Amino acid sequence: MSVSGSLTQSDSWKSLHKHYDEIKSQHMRDWFAADPNRFERFHTEAAGLSLDYSKNRINEDTMHLLLRLAQERNLPAQIDSMFTGEAINRSEQRPALHTALRNYSDRPILVDGQDIMPEIRDTVHRMEEFCWKVRRNQWRGYSNKPFTDVVSIGIGGSFLGPKLASSALKPYWDSRLNIHYLANIDGSHITEILKRLDPATTLFIIQSKSFGTQETLKNATACRQWFLDNGGTEEDLPKHFSAVSSNVEKAKAFGIDEDNIFPMWDWVGGRYSLWSAIGLPLALAIGIDNFRDLLRGAYKMDEHFRTAPLAQNMPVIMALLGVWYVNFFGVNSHAILPYDHYLRSLPAHLQQLDMESNGKSITIDGNQVDYDTGPVIWGGVGTNGQHAFHQLLHQGTHFSPCDFIMPMCSHNPIDNFHAMLVSNCLSQSQALLQGKSEDEAIAELVASGMSKAEAIVLAPQKVIPGNRPSNTIYFPKATPQTVGALIALYEHKVAAQGFLWGINSFDQWGVELGKQLGSKVLGALESDAIPEDFDGSTNGLVRAFHQMQNLL
Repeated sequence: MSVSGSLTQSDSWKSLHKHYDEIKSQHMRDWFAADPNRFERFHTEAAGLSLDYSKNRINEDTMHLLLRLAQERNLPAQIDSMFTGEAINRSEQRPALHTALRNYSDRPILVDGQDIMPEIRDTVHRMEEFCWKVRRNQWRGYSNKPFTDVVSIGIGGSFLGPKLASSALKPYWDSRLNIHYLANIDGSHITEILKRLDPATTLFIIQSKSFGTQETLKNATACRQWFLDNGGTEEDLPKHFSAVSSNVEKAKAFGIDEDNIFPMWDWVGGRYSLWSAIGLPLALAIGIDNFRDLLRGAYKMDEHFRTAPLAQNMPVIMALLGVWYVNFFGVNSHAILPYDHYLRSLPAHLQQLDMESNGKSITIDGNQVDYDTGPVIWGGVGTNGQHAFHQLLHQGTHFSPCDFIMPMCSHNPIDNFHAMLVSNCLSQSQALLQGKSEDEAIAELVASGMSKAEAIVLAPQKVIPGNRPSNTIYFPKATPQTVGALIALYEHKVAAQGFLWGINSFDQWGVELGKQLGSKVLGALESDAIPEDFDGSTNGLVRAFHQMQNLL
């Protein structure tokens, strides 16, 4: 269900522009001083997560206007269309039903008139049996030794999502299994993984819907050959290789037993596929019960997104704030800052989720947008970032809104480490808010023993403007349920922004173009002929490749 009419010509858009002109020079520091209840006023909770969005350049009028925009864009109905199986991915005529993968209600979900829930539940049951056999040593390798290592071979969503969740839930891992993720088509990556492994105790999971994705198939074929060159036989392949794919015949031809081929569906995009059998390596690592808890956490966020009023709806609030900064402040980036070692892969996953979904310049109706859409997503973990890129956040010429993400309790409490970590998180968001004036800088320098004349010269270097926005998402501990809710929160934030901007968040034609051109360039690199329709730069680089290859 799309919305007709120009976004930028809507009444609420025009009102937001007028409101922006009224408050753009106001400082959040003054708002906090005037309103002791600002934290409570701009705070919400959902699915075990809490969101403090009080450190944003908003007041109640801002939120009122943003929520009016959401109503004008028919956001509640668009959210509902995602859950009911409508073909909201209109360029491919598909629904986007990743939420069905974690549907713990009794509601049927229909695709082409068929309830897909029985097949989903059957797949989870098969995953449970698979995990039980591997984790309980009932399924062993060709030498009858139990598996010690699992290599997941995929790319994009079949790599980033499971890798994130595996890292985030490392405290729940079975210590007898090591999980490795192989994605990059780079001989160095596969070499570094395989040289540490024993083929007799290694299980491979090939993750490719078509069983033909260039990078995945190349890595899978190399792993197959490595297995055969180091003690395995063709007859042993079914004991060591499994797959998640919709192309059963190609997987069987590769040497995989049909019982160990798990389905993928067209109504789940790769970046939303963690919740399907793509999550099999994660389920092996943390156990099927914890995997189910991950699904339950996401389901709780789904229900919140589906039913909560817009004014209390956490993904909607975050989406509206993003629109506010991108379209009215001219912001073009957004930083993800997890203060938790286990969540260190979150920025990379959200980078794909957001930029592949909303990096669009054409509306769902095929028109060129006349406004900006998705920002650049970047970030890094904890205090490491403070000593790297936070300088730009505080004093750079561009400001980037930030999401600070913080579990209040650690899985590994050592001395006062976690209190120090939390203090760094809170003080960074506080510094972004407050900044430091020139008068404050001078007083600080004089108090340190510097003469006032010297302080006046140095003070401009120490001025920090502040008034830089951030959200803080916090929760008791990174458990399977809270991690599931956290990932689903961002999925829904991205979808809501796509609905508001009128773009299709569920296709990725730019990615497809790169794949098409890649095959042609590969042909040129592997032969002496250079196609006449290549541009001059590509021709020059192909020649450079040939020349340097011949030097070695």
